[in-house]
Amino acid sequence: MKTRMSFGGDEHIFVELDEEMSLEACFRALSLAKAVRESRVSGVSEICPANASFQLRFDPDEIAPRDLRAELEAIERASEAAEPVLKTRIVEVPVFYNDPWTHETLMRFRERHQAPDMTDLEYAARINGLASVDALIAAHAAAPWFVSMVGFVAGLPWLYQMVERSRQIEVPKYLRPRTDTPRLTVGHGGCLGCIYSVRGAGGYQMFGITPMPIYDPRQAISYLRDFMILFNPGDIVKFRPVGREEYDAISREVQEGRFNPRLSHVTFSLDAFHADPAASNAKLVEALDGH
Repeated sequence: MKTRMSFGGDEHIFVELDEEMSLEACFRALSLAKAVRESRVSGVSEICPANASFQLRFDPDEIAPRDLRAELEAIERASEAAEPVLKTRIVEVPVFYNDPWTHETLMRFRERHQAPDMTDLEYAARINGLASVDALIAAHAAAPWFVSMVGFVAGLPWLYQMVERSRQIEVPKYLRPRTDTPRLTVGHGGCLGCIYSVRGAGGYQMFGITPMPIYDPRQAISYLRDFMILFNPGDIVKFRPVGREEYDAISREVQEGRFNPRLSHVTFSLDAFHADPAASNAKLVEALDGH
């Protein structure tokens, strides 16, 4: 798809890289938004990246809308020659799958679900052709996930599974949204995963919960003192299944200020991923294991 740029009123321009979600579209959106930020185009005050697009806010008294569009087109042409490589982080996220808290919540909202006689995990396993809930959990935790966007509510990461499209987990959202979702629920809707940073309404299928906070506006949690939000667009997440005992142990460590996420700084190459997704993912996870 050719990049589409649309004006939104007098102060915004919307840049859409593709109409469908893909790792390529997300990578282009992130790279182009970064290039715009680094170019320091006159009049641009805000850049808001999304899954396959981004939006700019600008001052029309400083730069004419059509001049800004020409600047963006020039930046895009220059960025097309750049090698698709990203210096980023891989972060391990422990997940207590099929936990009692999300289970209690989903059972309260069965009338809003496509399959009232099944749990979210059972439903997701069935429509993805997997033999059991355990098989779904294994597929969910096997490969890394790319943070394509952070937002919707503060600190919530949107996650795109880094596997061939034929292997991606896909599941629709609830027919009608819930009015409650536990904080730190690991959910899935469409082709995207997420981690609910706060308690609130939601429509994604609930797979489990993590004991690792990802947002703290008070900045009291040890690893969130420098910034209240853990994830950045372009980060890579590796889920690790844990049981109740380890979940409780990590929760205590968080409360006592002794917990730090396992993470490593890595270089991700989109070309290397396309050439051999399994080998590319293995290299990323090896960096995490070496932490």
